[in-house]
Amino acid sequence: MKQYKVLEDYIKDGKLDIEAVIREHSSYIYTSILNMSHTALSNEDIEEIISDVFFILWKNKDKLKYSDKLNFYLVGIAKNLLKEKYRKRKQNLNIDDYENYLSNNKTLDELYDENISIMILQKRLNLLNENDRKIFRLFYYGNKKTKEIAKEMNMNEITVRTRLHRIKKQIKKDLTLGGYSYE
Repeated sequence: MKQYKVLEDYIKDGKLDIEAVIREHSSYIYTSILNMSHTALSNEDIEEIISDVFFILWKNKDKLKYSDKLNFYLVGIAKNLLKEKYRKRKQNLNIDDYENYLSNNKTLDELYDENISIMILQKRLNLLNENDRKIFRLFYYGNKKTKEIAKEMNMNEITVRTRLHRIKKQIKKDLTLGGYSYE
């Protein structure tokens, strides 16, 4: 499969060959959803989103340009469906839960994005080994300097700095893959 196939590559006898699209793009969409969700979804949820992606493509096939790059279009649909799935999960919360947040003039979309970023961060921290997790917490939540952390954990200060750098780099990568900016 070449890198970026366009819709025209799947038109046969004037009709969209949806089976070929599904066959060639299912695994790519699956991986994209998995990366965007950071494994927060079950396989059933991911399969449901994939089915919806191809259904939306089929439904809108006449509105698309033949020169549209299919990968970008399919991932865009998947991202929107993933956001919708997260929104539906959060609908059962009481508005009182957000009372304190609403006073800071953030929109609900900003709060949603913030909560997803926190989920991504928490998932990354859970994947770290115990020492790295402790270094991260001491530095960011304990407001300790790398020198203090190194002394407390009986490590070299350069090692602590290196580990912090790697942790921040991975968190940035995770957030970027999830479609969020790193600050």
